[in-house]
Amino acid sequence: MSVLDSTEQSAQPGDDPRTTGRKLSRRGFLRALATTSAGTAAGLVALGAAPDPALAAPPRIPTRTPTPRPRPSTTPGSGGGPPVGGPPGSSGSPTSAGSRAARSMYMRQQAALYEQGLGFPQHQNNGDEASLPGYIGNYSKGLPHNALGEVDPLAYLAMLRAVGSGSPADFEAIPLGGTRALTNPQGGLAFALQGPDPACIAQAPAPALRSAEQAAEIAENYWMALLRDLPFQDYLSDPLAAAACIDLSAMSDFRAPKVAGAVTPQTLFRSQAVGTTFGPYISQFMWLKTPFGAEVVDRKMRTRKAGVDYMTGYADWLAIQNGVNPSGDQGFESQTRYIINGRDLSEWVHIDVLFQAYFNALLILFDQGAPMDAANPYRSSRNQAAFGTFGPPYIASILCGVARTALAAVWYQKWFVHRRLRPEAMAGRIHNQKTGAAAYGIHPDIMNSQAIGQVYSRHGSYLLPMAFPEGSPTHPAYGAGHATVAGACVTILKAMFDETWVLPAPVLPTADGQSLVAYGGAPLTVGGELNKLAANVAFGRNIAGVHWRTDGDASMRLGEDLAIRYLREDRLCMNEPFTGFSLTRFDGTTITI
Repeated sequence: MSVLDSTEQSAQPGDDPRTTGRKLSRRGFLRALATTSAGTAAGLVALGAAPDPALAAPPRIPTRTPTPRPRPSTTPGSGGGPPVGGPPGSSGSPTSAGSRAARSMYMRQQAALYEQGLGFPQHQNNGDEASLPGYIGNYSKGLPHNALGEVDPLAYLAMLRAVGSGSPADFEAIPLGGTRALTNPQGGLAFALQGPDPACIAQAPAPALRSAEQAAEIAENYWMALLRDLPFQDYLSDPLAAAACIDLSAMSDFRAPKVAGAVTPQTLFRSQAVGTTFGPYISQFMWLKTPFGAEVVDRKMRTRKAGVDYMTGYADWLAIQNGVNPSGDQGFESQTRYIINGRDLSEWVHIDVLFQAYFNALLILFDQGAPMDAANPYRSSRNQAAFGTFGPPYIASILCGVARTALAAVWYQKWFVHRRLRPEAMAGRIHNQKTGAAAYGIHPDIMNSQAIGQVYSRHGSYLLPMAFPEGSPTHPAYGAGHATVAGACVTILKAMFDETWVLPAPVLPTADGQSLVAYGGAPLTVGGELNKLAANVAFGRNIAGVHWRTDGDASMRLGEDLAIRYLREDRLCMNEPFTGFSLTRFDGTTITI
């Protein structure tokens, strides 16, 4: 019996995945959540509500019969991974049909057994869904809401039923409040055949709605919106940026880079990943020209009009929570430019292709002649050059391949574990509490923050000014898709290249963003600028108003964990003598895979 099969049998019908500290298998998690949803629907009947009869029906949970599995090899694997090589006692030509087939089967079995042996993680959420009234701490955008922006409980239960059963028909039955569709909730149920199963890696619980940490994070979102048009290079001298530093430093639980316990203009809005607080805010890989085959791509971009924010009127905010398509898009600046401020970065991460930023970085590194990692076996080969393994086509393909598994992993976290509300929804709770329309017990750190007063002075409401007309996408906040893919792809690049190599001729944009000039600061390394690239993509979404700080930092780590396990299996496939992929993690520790 497999690890997952035995764990599945331990799940009991009464287990509630919405509480913390519960360890469930993937199938057991779905069964328990469906049972909880049905029970909640019954409770509504007792209170006089009349839910759809389908909500009370027991969900159909697919079952599978355990099959005999080969025992794991005792051959030690590199870097904690599965064993390398063929079956014990195997011999013969590596190209003979029998030998090749046997080795292929053996490697696939060992990779599967290794992943199985790691077990199923303990998925925990922050408990808001079970403990707060009316699901006020959870994602509900696109469903019908009342005048306070609180979700229709029957619609939310229909969503929970679909999440619990996994039935495509149940997902199709979720009622909507407008015309915007929910974004791919079934994507979290996809399986992967390389690396970990998307449900077999976990994220820590997100901050709770009433916590000081969440208050600090939404304060940062407000300040990001207020400073969206200020060039990053002006943070060091601008009085509003200084006010943001003072306010965020005063928060009782703000988990961000600090100097002597205080947020500074140099650390403002930066990630905790090593190297990201050094040098310019924007990574060199967002500015440098990018060769694309025979073409050369200039990195100027189309950006949205300065001073134009969205969803600051309550009626507009409420309609968009209900899933109504936005109106009043005020368009773009007439000139393209290099990224100089938060509005530019927000728009870049608004319409980027899934792995675009990291593919650009790969092409730049190739163009600049960046050395491969010291362990690359072809660095010492007398008469061979890397290509389909350890060479440019290999690196390009694995960089893109890991992105798909990363996306499935974070979609599982979004829909099947956390269901965290978006910052724009939290801002609606703050607005209603501040104006006396409702009382949610939101932490006083944000209710007394200068940030919301500044926003009210500028817009006449306490709603979060959004960079995009439609606000956030129609899927939960935590984890963040952009940040997870960023963590995975940057981890691949750090494993392939020499992280200590100093980038030649780094640049800065001019004040108007029309030209690039030489950067005269201290040297910038491949590893530091790749970490910064991941942070730029992750935190650009925060600056836009659609994600939280923990969405970014925690999801970068999620992608990193996934990529490490992906590389462990990929190493099995190589014929070359190879000591393992080496890299520095976001927290500064070094590993060899």
